[in-house]
Amino acid sequence: MIQELAQDLVDLIFDWGYLGIFIMMAIESSFIPFPSEIVLVPAGYLAAKGDMSIAYIMGSALGGSLVGAFVNYYLALTLGRKFLLKFGKYFFIFPETLDKMENYFQSHGHISTFTGRLIPGIRQLISIPAGLARMNIVEFSLFTTLGAGIWALILTFLGYFIGENETLIQEYLKEITIIVFVLLVILVWIYYTYQKRKA
Repeated sequence: MIQELAQDLVDLIFDWGYLGIFIMMAIESSFIPFPSEIVLVPAGYLAAKGDMSIAYIMGSALGGSLVGAFVNYYLALTLGRKFLLKFGKYFFIFPETLDKMENYFQSHGHISTFTGRLIPGIRQLISIPAGLARMNIVEFSLFTTLGAGIWALILTFLGYFIGENETLIQEYLKEITIIVFVLLVILVWIYYTYQKRKA
């Protein structure tokens, strides 16, 4: 059944092309729970077959990710925390999830919009506390693009090199997630050390 679903997604992405990747990544990056690996791994596989271009896949993925992130950012900026606490559950934004995102954002500062994009469970909603904090939109866009770009590249290359082997994808994705997490801890430590010395 999983193989059939994967094949259906490959066919769907092939039919819709880069617009399909853009739309699906916009959905993934907004408040709607949707795993990006379902989109980008098959796209990478199609690139390996010569049916798609990695450059265009990345452009579509980044564009969609930014649109979805802006939806969350301006939703939070416009509606505010009280509205999200009361009605957020209708948009898959639950109070405990919002608290988790805000704590993460407050603990790690603006760089969390970059690091958060690389952490499962945080990636989709990290834009909301940024909007609540009225983070500078240029800084927000830059950090979001960097984080979303790295994650999209990882998934696309996974599909490119081992797109037909579902077991290997799951194994490598777990290992890559752990490696990325360790690197993020190091990066945040370097960032805070720099900020401390600068102050």
